[in-house]
Amino acid sequence: MKYVLGIDFGGGASKATLLSVDGKIVATNTVEYPTHYPKNGWSEQDPDDWYRATKENIIAVLQKSGVDASDILALSLDAATHTAVLMDENFTPLHPAIYWTDTRSTEESAYLRAHYAELINEQAFHTPDTIWTLPQLMWAKKNLPEIWKKTRKILFAKDYVRHRLTGDYVTDYIEAEGSMLFDFNKKCWSRELCDLLEIDTAMLPTIVSPTDIVGNITPEAAADTGLSTSTAVLCGTTDTVMEVFAAGAVEKGQMTVKLATAGRICVITDRPYKSRHLVTYSHVLPDLWYPGSATKSCAASFRWYRDTFGGDYMELDEGASNVPVGSDGLIFNPYLNGELTPYADPALCASFIGIRAGHTKAHFTRAVLEGVAMSLLDCKKALETLGLPLGDSAVIIGGGSKSPLWRQITADVLGMTLAEKKYADSSFGSAMLAGIRMGVWADPKAALAACNADKSVTKPNEENHAAYEKVFERYKAVHDALAPIYHAK
Repeated sequence: MKYVLGIDFGGGASKATLLSVDGKIVATNTVEYPTHYPKNGWSEQDPDDWYRATKENIIAVLQKSGVDASDILALSLDAATHTAVLMDENFTPLHPAIYWTDTRSTEESAYLRAHYAELINEQAFHTPDTIWTLPQLMWAKKNLPEIWKKTRKILFAKDYVRHRLTGDYVTDYIEAEGSMLFDFNKKCWSRELCDLLEIDTAMLPTIVSPTDIVGNITPEAAADTGLSTSTAVLCGTTDTVMEVFAAGAVEKGQMTVKLATAGRICVITDRPYKSRHLVTYSHVLPDLWYPGSATKSCAASFRWYRDTFGGDYMELDEGASNVPVGSDGLIFNPYLNGELTPYADPALCASFIGIRAGHTKAHFTRAVLEGVAMSLLDCKKALETLGLPLGDSAVIIGGGSKSPLWRQITADVLGMTLAEKKYADSSFGSAMLAGIRMGVWADPKAALAACNADKSVTKPNEENHAAYEKVFERYKAVHDALAPIYHAK
C-alpha cells in the first residue's frame, strides 16, 4: 500500500493527514502553536513553531499508522495567505511573522489607498488593507529598519516550512495572489508593486503551480521527521482553496461556509470579482475562482473565549445548548482584530452588549457562537449586494463545523441548508492534491469520489431564523453605535 500526506498550518495549529491510495485516512495528528499579541492590534507567529509542529505531526502519524516512510509517495502543504517571513541570505528568519489578522499597518494601508489604489486594483485585484503583505512589509521597512536592511529573502508560511524540508525557494500562484505584489493579469510578480517597497523581485520566490514537485525530503529533514528522502514534495497552496476543494466545491455556483480561524462564505465562479469587501483567488481547477467574504475572528473568537475564560469545547457547547435563541439579549460582536466584510475596518473592537445579572457563562458561550454566525450573515448580505450568485445551500467546513450546536446556529442565522462532508479540512485536501499529482487519481473529481462522502445535513429552523433576523438588527445597531467610539482619537 502507498500513501500521500497533507499538512495544514492554521491560525492556531497544524494538522497532518495520512491518506492511503485507496482513499482511506490512515492517521491524523494535530499540534497547536501560539499566536503572540505583543501590542494591541498586533498578531505574530514564530516560524520555528510551524516547523516544530511539522516534525511532531509527521512523527506522530508515522507512529500511529505504522506505515513505512518509504511508502509515502508525496506530501503537500497549505497555510493561510499573507503571512510573510523576512529572512537573511541563509534563509534564517529575522523577525516573527506578521500574521494576516494583524492591524499595525493601518497607516500604510490608508496611504496606499490614497495614492496607489487604481494601480493596485488593476494589477492585484484588491484594495489595500491590513491583511495584505504589501502594507505589512511597508510597515516593517519603516519601523524595523535594521531588520529590513538584513532582509534578502521573503517566503510565506507554508513555503518557509517546505524550504526546511527540501531547500527550495518557490511559492504557488494562488499564494502569490494573496501578497498584493502579484500581477493577476500577467501571472508574475509586479515590477510596479515591488517598486513601492523598493525591492527587487529576486527577493521573492519563483512562482510555480500548486501541483509542481519542487524537491524531495532532504537528509536533514528526514532525520528530523522520519520521512524518506524518496518522498516527493509538492509546492502546495493556500488553506482555503484546499478546504473548498476538499468540500467538493469544484463547479460554478457551489458554495462553502467556513467556521475556521477566519470565517468565510465562498462562491465558485468563472471570473474574479473585484471589491474591497471580497477576497478573490484562483481555484486549483483551471478557469475557476472562489471569491468570498471574510470575517476575521470566527473560530478564533471561540478559541480566545476558551483560553481566556476556561473550559473545553464540548463542555462549553453543552452549556450553550441549554440557552435560548438570542442568548436572552446578550450580543457578541466578534471584532477581536477589526473586521473585513462588510466594514473593512481594522479599528473595530469586540464587545459583549446587554449583560444582565441573570446571564451565566453558558449565555456568554452561546453569544459568542451566535455573534460569529451574525458576522457571517453580514458577509452573506454583502455578497448578495455585490451580485454574486448565492443559492440556499452550502457545504460547511472548518474546525467549528464539528460542533452540532454551532452548525445549527449557523444554519438558522443564515437561513441555509448546510451539508457536512465526512472530511473537509485543508490537510485532507492537500493529501488528495498530492495523490492527483502522483497519478493516484485522474483529477479532482475522481479524488473526491474515491475519498470523500457526505456526513450530515443541517437544515435551518424557520422559527429560529425569524428570531435571529430580529437579533441581527440589534447586532448591526451595536456596530453602528460603537464604531465612532473605536475611531475616536
